[in-house]
Amino acid sequence: MIVLDKDNFETEVLKADGLVLVDYWSESCVPCKALLPDIEEMAKTYKGKIKFCKLDVTTARRLAISQKVLGLPTITLYKSGEKLSELSKDDASKDSIHNMIKSALG
Repeated sequence: MIVLDKDNFETEVLKADGLVLVDYWSESCVPCKALLPDIEEMAKTYKGKIKFCKLDVTTARRLAISQKVLGLPTITLYKSGEKLSELSKDDASKDSIHNMIKSALG
């Protein structure tokens, strides 16, 4: 997984071709940390089809706010720099993320 920050977010996500999944998380978010192993497993499963990234919102608060991330965890799928779909808080489960990816891949 690519670790995002304010310096590489635009290049890795907004200017990227294809699908990019961003896991917005924080060290103090217990559900975020519980979900991380599942997301890392999905990164292996969908390697070559989707770029997987994570952004610690405590180090990039303004960036998270600019992407309208209001709660954690938030999983956002971008396509060619545009927000395609998003899951947050209780909706961000392993199954719902899989479903979001499957529908994006067709």
